Amino acid sequence: MSGVGEGLRKVEVRIKWDPSPFGEPARHLDIIGATYSADDPHGRPVYVVHYESRSPDGTINMTRHSETGMGFGYVEVMVLEFDRLAPVYGRVVVGVAIHQDGGPRTFGDLTNAGVLVVEGYRKLLVDDFTQVADATAATIAEFTRDASGRWEMHEMVRGFDSDPVLFTAEMGGVRP
Repeated sequence: MSGVGEGLRKVEVRIKWDPSPFGEPARHLDIIGATYSADDPHGRPVYVVHYESRSPDGTINMTRHSETGMGFGYVEVMVLEFDRLAPVYGRVVVGVAIHQDGGPRTFGDLTNAGVLVVEGYRKLLVDDFTQVADATAATIAEFTRDASGRWEMHEMVRGFDSDPVLFTAEMGGVRP
């Protein structure tokens, strides 16, 4: 868990992966963020942010997007500005999904894949998806607002066997 002093303010979620071998379809991963109301933190997301969208108020958006990985480090970035997020929101779940174009792919099929969550220069989470190698999508972190209004991060690396569309519906639910 993270969140010191005033709590989290501006966080970046970054992912990396190597491109497909020559002749194979492109490997395409996406960061997905789902925002939940304070009144129903495990219900349906109020809104979902991914590469083709941003939050209605601009507090969660993609600043970098890749459809191939490129192999040049962290090539996809989502910025979450918790210090500007309205008090009606109490939970944000962030995950990564693999597009399934060209056949089923799991995190174990990728090379040099990883996620980094930072606030400024402080690393909050570093993961290489090894623990979810058989999954096609994974949650990474859960951000929650406490009773005093401070945002905290909880590591939540959990694998799912679903495509990006289905993953957005199930990623924030309660799992056994």
